[in-house]
Amino acid sequence: MLAGLATFETAARFGSFTQAAEHLHITTGAISQQISHLEQELSFVLFERHSRGIHLTDEGNQLYRVVNQSLADIRDVINQIQKAHHADGEIHLKLTPSFAFKWLVPRLHDFYTQYPDIKIHTFAEGALVDHNDTNFDLAIDYGQTPYIQTRNKSQISLLMAEKLLPVMSPDYMKKFDWNNPQDTSQNIWEKVRLLHDAMPWRHAAKDDEWCFWFKENGLTPLNLNTSRQHGHYFNRTDMAMAAAAAGLGVALARCALVEEDFSKGNLVSPFEPLDAKAGYYLIQHHHSPAIECFKAWLRQQVNRYGCSGSGTCL
Repeated sequence: MLAGLATFETAARFGSFTQAAEHLHITTGAISQQISHLEQELSFVLFERHSRGIHLTDEGNQLYRVVNQSLADIRDVINQIQKAHHADGEIHLKLTPSFAFKWLVPRLHDFYTQYPDIKIHTFAEGALVDHNDTNFDLAIDYGQTPYIQTRNKSQISLLMAEKLLPVMSPDYMKKFDWNNPQDTSQNIWEKVRLLHDAMPWRHAAKDDEWCFWFKENGLTPLNLNTSRQHGHYFNRTDMAMAAAAAGLGVALARCALVEEDFSKGNLVSPFEPLDAKAGYYLIQHHHSPAIECFKAWLRQQVNRYGCSGSGTCL
């Protein structure tokens, strides 16, 4: 039946058995015979035949719409697979060290397995990404939503929305009664040591993320400038997370970056993830088949990633 449906789609698309036969390089009689056999299998008529040609019946028209779309989808998938197997080239990618080290690099083996002829040159030397630098094909930057516009006509899209989660070492968590509602009010926050990513995005204050977390949780923001407990600042979020794993205090981690630390038990959290109202944005300066393959792969990886509501980032 599948072969008959393909012949039917061609005949319906051309509106002629003769033109369909020329397109498929078979005889008009073979086309007519295949359509008649298909109509017998389906138990309804697909074409009205007359001296001036053929015309789809109502049932034939319904079937044609479905078959035409299905075959188009199949052709698209085949084209994508063929492009993937023949894609080559180089991609110059700029991103932050934290995202490169914690999220991208552990996944690159999967990309090179699928696209062995595409080479990615990764640059992650700075804590902040200059999204206006067109020397790179792509950039991945962390920023607030909505993301600031670039000076040029670069294409910008949200790659992954982020969530924030206070994290600490298992031993540090044992020092406080996080399940006691009274103790988890501001009193406990006067006792713990906060670890900051002091440069989460361009022009951010050094305590922006923790102030945001306190406000969103209905807590009175601490005076972070005067409290002796809140003086550890880092210019990268993975450094703050490493300090938390070493038992120095509580870091405000991004869920996308803590998967390995949670699985190994280096970091834990008694809290629920909180919408950061920020995320990782993809800035595209140039276009090529290799870049499109990499973008599609990135989104495929994001679809596999999630942050649960149980306080555990997956």
